[in-house]
Amino acid sequence: MLTRAEDGLENLWDSRRAAGMSEPEKLLCRSNLLGSDKRITNYGGGNTSAKVMETDPLTGAQVEVLWVKGSGGDVGSIRMDGFATLYMDKLRALKGVYRGPEHEDEMVGYLPHCTFNLNPRAASIDTPLHAYVPHRHVDHMHPDAIIAIAASRDSRALTAEIFGDEIGWLPWKRPGYELGLWLEQFCRDNPEAKGVVLESHGLFTWADDAGDCYALTLDVINRAMAWFGQKTHGTEAFGGPVRTSLEPRARAAVAARLMPAIRGFVSGGQHMVGHFTDAPEVLEFVNARDMARLAALGTSCPDHFLRTKIRPLVVDFDPAAPDVDAVLGGLKASVEAYRDDYAAYYGRCRRAVSPPMRDPNAVVYLVPGVGMITFARDKATARISGEFYVNAINVMRGADAVSEYRGLPEQEAFDIEYWLLEEAKLQRMPKPKSLAGRVALVTGGAGGIGAATAERLLREGACVVLADIDGDAVAEVGKGLAAGHSADVVRTVTMDVTDEDAVAAAFDRAAVAFGGIDILVSNAGIASSAPVEETTLAMWNRNMDILSTGYFIASREAFRLLQRQGMGGAVVFVGSKNALAASPNAAAYCTAKASELHLARCLALEGAEKGIRVNVVNPDAVLRGSRIWSGEWLDQRASTYGTDKEGLEEMYRNRSMLKRSVFPEDIAEAIYFLASDLSAKSTGNIINVDAGNKDAFTR
Repeated sequence: MLTRAEDGLENLWDSRRAAGMSEPEKLLCRSNLLGSDKRITNYGGGNTSAKVMETDPLTGAQVEVLWVKGSGGDVGSIRMDGFATLYMDKLRALKGVYRGPEHEDEMVGYLPHCTFNLNPRAASIDTPLHAYVPHRHVDHMHPDAIIAIAASRDSRALTAEIFGDEIGWLPWKRPGYELGLWLEQFCRDNPEAKGVVLESHGLFTWADDAGDCYALTLDVINRAMAWFGQKTHGTEAFGGPVRTSLEPRARAAVAARLMPAIRGFVSGGQHMVGHFTDAPEVLEFVNARDMARLAALGTSCPDHFLRTKIRPLVVDFDPAAPDVDAVLGGLKASVEAYRDDYAAYYGRCRRAVSPPMRDPNAVVYLVPGVGMITFARDKATARISGEFYVNAINVMRGADAVSEYRGLPEQEAFDIEYWLLEEAKLQRMPKPKSLAGRVALVTGGAGGIGAATAERLLREGACVVLADIDGDAVAEVGKGLAAGHSADVVRTVTMDVTDEDAVAAAFDRAAVAFGGIDILVSNAGIASSAPVEETTLAMWNRNMDILSTGYFIASREAFRLLQRQGMGGAVVFVGSKNALAASPNAAAYCTAKASELHLARCLALEGAEKGIRVNVVNPDAVLRGSRIWSGEWLDQRASTYGTDKEGLEEMYRNRSMLKRSVFPEDIAEAIYFLASDLSAKSTGNIINVDAGNKDAFTR
């Protein structure tokens, strides 16, 4: 029972399936369907509710309960425990303690007193907006098509032109208790209305059946989209193009150079993570004649504004004469000018009770001919901020085509950004993990140590790029890590550490994916075993190429990128006990590992003044999960020590001073220590993780 609106939103409501659901289950289904399409609402934006008769746990009587999306939730991914539940009679009783618009923020403190059934989910500031609408089901969405109307100079007239009396209009009012009373009064004065457009904000619709409410919301949005399609057919958006986009590879190349520099400038208080998009709607905007004018107006919808700041920074780049070096030369001054402008905005608008000024750096960076870069404290937020600005672009396109786009007035924007309730929400956020905002590139990422290291760094909040010569294997490892930690924070790349171009491309990939890097874990490895008289030059060279030269090439690219950021960093080599203690029949391997160790010492000397620390972890006999033990090396070492495959791990365990096996997770723990601020005062050091081997003692 699916229907499709031509060139519009698809109605996915299944009446037969819904017939077996409870009212809260219908609310959940409706919410997830609405949140599944960014044309309906942005991530975390919008709200849904249902008024449901429930059994009071104390009296056993039937009571009316408001189920409404809880604070900070997302309708697209919400589950049943994401809804707040409140007694409707207590919500109505709040009117008796309301002291007027000057005191509406204090009403949030009363919401916990209305909680039904000890539900721990905090109610959002939008709760009164849903409670006081006299209908059982209410949707509050942020569709681009509706906000384009709401953010127009002629917002009220356009609403009437499209919807007549069916959908009303209310002037701008910051979300809160007073707006809830406005909505209630509107419904009383307009009993036949099915919804209302809130100026500069979004859409409210209501009905007394869950499926009807969902269908109504889609119908209103589809009508707005169709109306815009007719009005704007054949017209050029944003005044038409005045620039031409670079080719895709060239766009990525420019982003790879710009993002580490921007990241270095904006990561003063905390490491920031970047996101790049060159989606068609972004390119259309950044290449348009009116881009600078519209960008300066800022966004309109409060959700857009909170994610994207007062306005973006437009990077002075000319795709017709692409001089990236010149842009980089002027970038610092542009960033500083933005900060000064933001500080002036704060100074003009601050109130006596305003929180201290927050990070004055831009979130959104628009690059003509290239695309959009966003920076935030984590990858998901950087990506979502970009999505919000795409919503804003869509709004500006529509509003300016049929009327005149208007952003939020500056003081209103400030009062939302520095709202005390918003500040309280920020203060309640959990403390960042130890590697929050850090980006690591791990070579040999498909092997046991590489995968375990990625898992350990991800667990501490890092973003990780896994590089390996075996593209299929590393992709499989990355897939598993993404399933456990989110696809936002994991990338994979096929890379041969002996190929300079491939290594440079991998670091560019990290720069475009996350803005740069902070940590290099050089772990790519092979192993070979043969008596010296049987060691071929090819075997010797292959060991040196991968274990010495490969580590040099990767480190050189890391140093180049880290210096462009100017934030310091950490390089960790995965060496071997054999770098310090010789083994029979492994001259090529041992010599290459010794070379690797001395390279790390040299790099520690060079990196110190730049804040780049270089340290080494020396494993021994890590058989489990290690790819180098799955081939000839295992047979060769077993033959050298006069045992078989099954006996080799026991032999290594018994050989160790602690009589313990060493696993990839043990190596990963040491790597994490050397990559994190726990070892901030350590460089040029070696940690042996070998269960004890006196021949490998460093002193």
